[in-house]
Amino acid sequence: MRAFTITRTIVRMLFRGPATIRYPKEPAQIKERSRGHITMDITTCIFCRLCEKNCISQAITVDKEERTWTIDRMRCIICGECVTACPKDCLRIDPRYHPPVTEFLVETLQGPPVPDPVPERETA
Repeated sequence: MRAFTITRTIVRMLFRGPATIRYPKEPAQIKERSRGHITMDITTCIFCRLCEKNCISQAITVDKEERTWTIDRMRCIICGECVTACPKDCLRIDPRYHPPVTEFLVETLQGPPVPDPVPERETA
C-alpha cells in the first residue's frame, strides 16, 4: 500500500513541476505584509537614540558624538519598534530583501595572516 502512495506522489510531481522556484534566476514573490529589512535615511536623523532604547533585540547602536548609526542585521528581528519610536520618520521597513551574494569571498574565510615562524638561534 505504501509503494502505491509513493508512486502516486512521484507521478503527480512529474506533471505538476517543482514546488519551489529557482531563486535568484526567478525573482521571489514579495507578499504584502512581508518583512525585509530596516532602512535608514541618515540625513534626517537627529541621533536622539530612541530607536536604540526601544530596540527589543539590542541590534541598534547610535553614537551621538560621532553621529553614526549602525544595526546588527543578525540580531535584528524586524519587529518595527524602532520605526514607531523614531520622531523624524527616518527609519522604514523595506519589504524587499537584499540580493543574494553569488561570489565566493575567500578573504573572509581565511582569517588574519599567520606570521612566519622565527628561526631558532644557533648556539656556539
